[in-house]
Amino acid sequence: MTDRRASRDPYPAPPRRANREYDDSGYDDRYEPPERGRRISPGAVFLVIAVIGSVAFTAYFLTVREATQIPLLAGASVVLAIVFAALAVYCLRSVWRAGRERGNGGRMLLVALVGGFAAIAAAGAAAWAIILFQLATTAA
Repeated sequence: MTDRRASRDPYPAPPRRANREYDDSGYDDRYEPPERGRRISPGAVFLVIAVIGSVAFTAYFLTVREATQIPLLAGASVVLAIVFAALAVYCLRSVWRAGRERGNGGRMLLVALVGGFAAIAAAGAAAWAIILFQLATTAA
């Protein structure tokens, strides 16, 4: 009888080489990319610079004693609200993406807390800007 009529095994045994973790020649079959340290994203660097700049901008207009202080302080509050809102959205995106992976629980909890505080600060700065714009229009 020939092998043509013999049916093939639907579950053949895996090759012997696949079961070995380490080859005799000292070569590992699996490729694992080298681990690198955590990189800081350009978006995070941009947001840190923006937060520092907007806080300094607002602090400067708090110390200025001129007739144009209230409108300038209102504008600085708008900038502060925009920057903190962008930081909150960036943190939300980071937590959302890290939710798909395992092992980042503690760090992502910290990022979520920073994002929550940034959202609260954005809402407070926006409310402060609205109040200052109303003061600027009634004083003029």
